[in-house]
Amino acid sequence: MHKLWQQKKKEAEAHKTNQRGSPARIRLQKELGELETTPDLEVVATDLMHFSLIYRPQEGHYHGGEFRFKFDISESYPHEAPKVLCKQTIFHPNIDPEGHICLNILREEWNPVLNIQAVIFGLQLLFLEPNKDDPLNKDAAEMMAKDRQEFIRTVRSSMRGRSIGGIHYSNVLVAPESSYGSY
Repeated sequence: MHKLWQQKKKEAEAHKTNQRGSPARIRLQKELGELETTPDLEVVATDLMHFSLIYRPQEGHYHGGEFRFKFDISESYPHEAPKVLCKQTIFHPNIDPEGHICLNILREEWNPVLNIQAVIFGLQLLFLEPNKDDPLNKDAAEMMAKDRQEFIRTVRSSMRGRSIGGIHYSNVLVAPESSYGSY
């Protein structure tokens, strides 16, 4: 019985060591260490395979907001794309109210050559220039295509935490309204 317990203990320790040194963890640790950070980006790590990104756009329609994303990385990384969700409800053509993100490199165009920095760059690009041609939020995309000024007013209103079309949006503003102009 004692021998069996010792064997189980050794197996558990080996599994723990193996987990720490898995190819996915080694690559992710390297990528996060080399991450090009800017004042508008902040990575908050709960653990290596699950972390959050805070993005504060410095220009565009979403300027003045603070957007939080949850990254979940599987042990199959980089062969499997990271799972990324927006943690707030925002009015955006490429992000649905549940936080799912329509970004091609998180879906069909993912390949092991891509990395976390590429995903972050893709998210930044979505906030700088939302893609109305590949929407998850069809109402936002349609509004953007038909009446850009109304789209901008709706984005600003939603960022203040207002309800629009029966959906209550998160207040994501971090700067006084006057610091980013009127829309």
